[in-house]
Amino acid sequence: MAKDEVMETGGGGDFAAKDYTDPPPAPLVDAAELASWSLYRAVIAEFIATLLFLYITVATVIGYKHQTDPAVNSAADAACGGVGVLGIAWAFGGMIFVLVYCTAGISGGHINPAVTFGLFLARKVSLVRALLYMVAQCLGAMCGVGLVKAFQSAYFVRYGGGANTLAAGYSKGTGLAAEIIGTFVLVYTVFSATDPKRSARDSHVPVSMIPPAPGYTILLRK
Repeated sequence: MAKDEVMETGGGGDFAAKDYTDPPPAPLVDAAELASWSLYRAVIAEFIATLLFLYITVATVIGYKHQTDPAVNSAADAACGGVGVLGIAWAFGGMIFVLVYCTAGISGGHINPAVTFGLFLARKVSLVRALLYMVAQCLGAMCGVGLVKAFQSAYFVRYGGGANTLAAGYSKGTGLAAEIIGTFVLVYTVFSATDPKRSARDSHVPVSMIPPAPGYTILLRK
């Protein structure tokens, strides 16, 4: 059956009222928002969440590279040591899962400039909030990586800071395309999970599944 049931009135067909409410678009520039403590609380939440995300995930990657380094461990230990690629994926996805749950009610749980920028283009957040979020996210990311470097300086330098590298046989264009597709899927998932139509009476997706959705997406990307 269609979402909107047709009601017959006077021989003509009219659609029934929607059983969900589309929120009004956010103003492009909302200067009054700068005087609101909730904005700065949300910015702090984005900063802390991004800091924790980068700290845990980068430390996990560096630890895995160290445990599987044949120059440090024996060949047998290096072959089966570490958390593995699946463990790294769980670290990324699990952190997003937890952090979105913790910050969704404060800042919306963006934790990614791509998500914030996409929501800004869709008029879900104002320009002021989007800019402050992205600045906080970038600063949080730098601080998180800085903590890893401060605590594990030798490993950080030896393993390139846990940065992604292209696998053998893949070009830079292929890597760029993979990043574009992965980011698209992430932002699409956020939009789909927060769609107001999910509160409609015939929606069969529980609201409790909204926060885990971005985490599952990150897990599958890795």
